[in-house]
Amino acid sequence: MSTIILLIISILGISFLIFLTYKNKNSDNTDQITKAVEALFDKTNKLLKEEMSLSRKESADSEKRLREELSSLFKGFGDSLDKRMSESANAQNKNFEGFSVKLTELIDKNDTRMDKVREVVEKKLESIQKDNSEKLEAMRVTVDEKLHATLEKRFGESFKVVSDRLEAVHKGLGEMQTLALGVGDLKKVLSNVKSRGTWGEAQLSNLIEEILTPEQYEKNVKTKKSSKDVVEYAIKLPGNDEDIKQVWLPIDAKFPLEDYQRLIEAQEQGNLLLIEELSKSLETRIKSEAKDIRDKYLNPPETTDFGILFVPIESLYAEVLRRPGLFEQIRREYRVIIAGPTTTQVILNSLQMGFRTLTIQKRSSEVWTLLGAVKTEFSKFGDLLEKTHKKMQEASNTIEDAVTKTRTIERKLNKVQNLPVAEAEKLVLEAQEEEIVKS
Repeated sequence: MSTIILLIISILGISFLIFLTYKNKNSDNTDQITKAVEALFDKTNKLLKEEMSLSRKESADSEKRLREELSSLFKGFGDSLDKRMSESANAQNKNFEGFSVKLTELIDKNDTRMDKVREVVEKKLESIQKDNSEKLEAMRVTVDEKLHATLEKRFGESFKVVSDRLEAVHKGLGEMQTLALGVGDLKKVLSNVKSRGTWGEAQLSNLIEEILTPEQYEKNVKTKKSSKDVVEYAIKLPGNDEDIKQVWLPIDAKFPLEDYQRLIEAQEQGNLLLIEELSKSLETRIKSEAKDIRDKYLNPPETTDFGILFVPIESLYAEVLRRPGLFEQIRREYRVIIAGPTTTQVILNSLQMGFRTLTIQKRSSEVWTLLGAVKTEFSKFGDLLEKTHKKMQEASNTIEDAVTKTRTIERKLNKVQNLPVAEAEKLVLEAQEEEIVKS
């Protein structure tokens, strides 16, 4: 601060001397003023140098003192921090030791309490087990004394019912396994065109073999002598004259599954244009199959003047009937009747009834003899029915008496404690074993 003041005074003095020099530049004192100014500059420079040296020294001393004070301050702070950390660690150690002691004491107390609880629970369990044993023994005695005969009878009936039901279940499981195998085989069959045709033939074969006798039909019949084509099945019908003793009714199975599946998919999508196109395609396919039957298998008078086109699934048959005029057109133009499984079954049943009528007409005397024998046996059967009715009435009366006695015993046992089913069955089995040993 003093250096700055001195510098300001020197500047003011120099400025004053310059002013005097300018004012008196024509006088003789110019040289003296110049010398005075130079002397003042020299003195000012000297003072400035001394002042700068003194200022640097004071600054160095001040910095040294500051460093010493900071070092002392940091040292004191470090010592204080170390002391506090040590005190905090000691306090935490003491706290942990106290907590450990308390935790140990708490664990010991809990162990003691758990031991006491365990002892109490064990005593109570022993008491409960003892009471249960006594009650079970009392129940066993009661069951042995009052319900032995009734339970034995009921269990016998129950075991019989269970046995019958298990037998029915086993039978049902066998049928389900057979059905599952059939579904798997059907899925395999429908996986290719040749298999589908075989499946359609199998369906037709099952219907014919189920309704007709082997003498009433034949497989793979050649209806035209000049042709190598054979129809899958042909029904034997009686001829009208001596030259033709029998007439064939050709039946052929067709299964256009691809066309039908595409039509179903289009109907599910609701695509009207595609539905119309695929419907026409299905109609064309059905007409083509009917034309093949007419051209290959119809040969009157050795065959009937019409044939049957068998479609193996009802939904496809219903779709054919749903097409306007298709069924009538095929019957009129190609002399072919389209039939589904149900319709084919009806036709075959009608033919079977006709065959039976012819057989009855030919063997009427044998039928009358057979009816006489049936009448005799039926009179004997009436006597047996009357005896059976009496026995069933006696059995019904016995069952009603048993039911009445059972209800009386159940009313008396209403206040007796119920046992679980497993324990009751176990006690009954034990009682039965003891009864067997005694006997």
